[in-house]
Amino acid sequence: MALAQLAEAAGLNAAAPPQEAWVDGWLIRLSPGKAKRARCVNALRQGNTPLTQLLARCQSSFDAAGLPLILRITPFSQPADLDAQLDSLGWHAFDAADVMVLAELPAQPTPLRTGLMLQQLDNQAYAELVGALRASSPTEISAHAERMQASPVPYQGFALRHQGQLLACGQMAVEGAMVGLYDIFTPTEQRGRGHASTLCSTLLAEAAAQDAKHAYLQVGSDNEAALHVYRRLGFRFAYRYHYRSKDPAAW
Repeated sequence: MALAQLAEAAGLNAAAPPQEAWVDGWLIRLSPGKAKRARCVNALRQGNTPLTQLLARCQSSFDAAGLPLILRITPFSQPADLDAQLDSLGWHAFDAADVMVLAELPAQPTPLRTGLMLQQLDNQAYAELVGALRASSPTEISAHAERMQASPVPYQGFALRHQGQLLACGQMAVEGAMVGLYDIFTPTEQRGRGHASTLCSTLLAEAAAQDAKHAYLQVGSDNEAALHVYRRLGFRFAYRYHYRSKDPAAW
């Protein structure tokens, strides 16, 4: 559980957008990007405001930002029965994700196969690359780049290529002893060939060279292909979170 809590704290830091505020122990994030973790409420501490009033205050902030109100529910959310309370109010649960951790990074890097090249990209270039792959809107791509640029934890983006052809891309965010892997993406035509595994192994080795000791990542609970890759790399389930909203536009 200690490593899980470290992963949660590191993930919150790495996902911080410039548009955020605190409301009685709840952290509100209002980025217009695609990542829900940057446009939701994280209920980190139990305050003194009754739940209905607290939700109304959050709703006002999200309405002003033109975003649907979403709450991210983790085992650490406060109050402890928040999920049950929202369920009783008719809030829909969706998009479950697993946080996985790697207790110890590989001691030795796996050399890249002949012909493979790892290209480092700046924040804008990475947001444009992965945004195009995901069919993100210009607003979402711009918000992604903005969030990475403003993050208190620097992002390092990479593209794995062979003779100029993109095989996979991904990012890492190193904060002290923790490294998070983010936005790992393999183009459809390149899937099933081990490229994501090669990329992740290389990023973990690079993070170890930067003095990271442990790793974490977040993956959709129903993404069996990705879960298989991460388990083979040694990642283990730490905890699951999901989102809740009463607005159908959120899910």
